[in-house]
Amino acid sequence: MTSFVPQRLRPLPHAFVVERLDHGARVPDGEWLALVRAPEGLTVIRRARPEDTADTERWTALYGGDTAHGLDVPGMLAALLTPLAAAAIPVFVASTVDADLVLVPAARVPAAAAALRDAGHELA
Repeated sequence: MTSFVPQRLRPLPHAFVVERLDHGARVPDGEWLALVRAPEGLTVIRRARPEDTADTERWTALYGGDTAHGLDVPGMLAALLTPLAAAAIPVFVASTVDADLVLVPAARVPAAAAALRDAGHELA
């Protein structure tokens, strides 16, 4: 059994876009935050650009680096995702060796912040 560890998250500046590029695509130039290459293609989390269309969903990145943790600490990501799921807030997640990056739709940031605070987490 694991104990709850309150986490401190901070929103990263800028809006981000999540996109999938075809298999074999090269890593794009520019301001990307995370890349994941899988058999079906390359997933890119990148800074939104002025030329992105109005219907391209913008995401806000909440970074848990202030409560960095080792790979052997269970439940850290679940502690963030559970209250967001209960509030019906979609997420996209990328993790580093030290911490998690939880992206929420930019329009849902106030509701996400409230759900996380109500669950005992802190937002900077």
